[in-house]
Amino acid sequence: MDFYPLVLSAKLAVATTLFIPVVAAPTAYILAFCRFRGKSLFDAVVSLPMVLPPTVLGFGLLILMGPQGPLGGLWRDATGERMVFSFSGILVASLVYNLPFAVQPMRAAFDKLDIRLLENSAVLGLSPTATFFRVVLPNSIPGLTAAAMLVFAHSLGEFGVILMVGGSIPGSTKVASIAIYEAVEAMRYQDALYMSLAIIPVSFLALLAINYINGRRR
Repeated sequence: MDFYPLVLSAKLAVATTLFIPVVAAPTAYILAFCRFRGKSLFDAVVSLPMVLPPTVLGFGLLILMGPQGPLGGLWRDATGERMVFSFSGILVASLVYNLPFAVQPMRAAFDKLDIRLLENSAVLGLSPTATFFRVVLPNSIPGLTAAAMLVFAHSLGEFGVILMVGGSIPGSTKVASIAIYEAVEAMRYQDALYMSLAIIPVSFLALLAINYINGRRR
């Protein structure tokens, strides 16, 4: 049995977990504390990947990231390589797909902050950016940790979005979920069982960690 799809899934999950706070944390901060016209529309757009069928989201990303798409064209001009059917492509797809799963726990953690902390930081003359890094983030570590664990566990099981954007290229985009699907199609049930048994405990432990963190917060 080829274990590399498991390694690739772990690599994708770790990379997604490391990169997603760059986008998710500021987005959650805006949704939690900022008031502006069109906020409901912005919130709906951010949450859209959570309710869209993965194949629909994957097809949309395939169009955007293809050689003729805006993102794919910029990537090709900058790197000389295609974005789709590559690890970079499935990483971007994973970030988009997991964004609401990171934003929601972070936003909930930010909403629970004592508003007086933000008021005091404003009185002391801190800018919104300084307040975000020096007040909001340090006081929201449990929520950020829970979001990271949720994204990691969710990334391990991605299938539809990854298949649409990356296909099934061994050593590049063939993650464990795709390998399990292909093993079942080929009636190699033993290979599918082994890979499934490798993923289930990791996902279960991640959920236990999230419950523990939430329990400590309460």
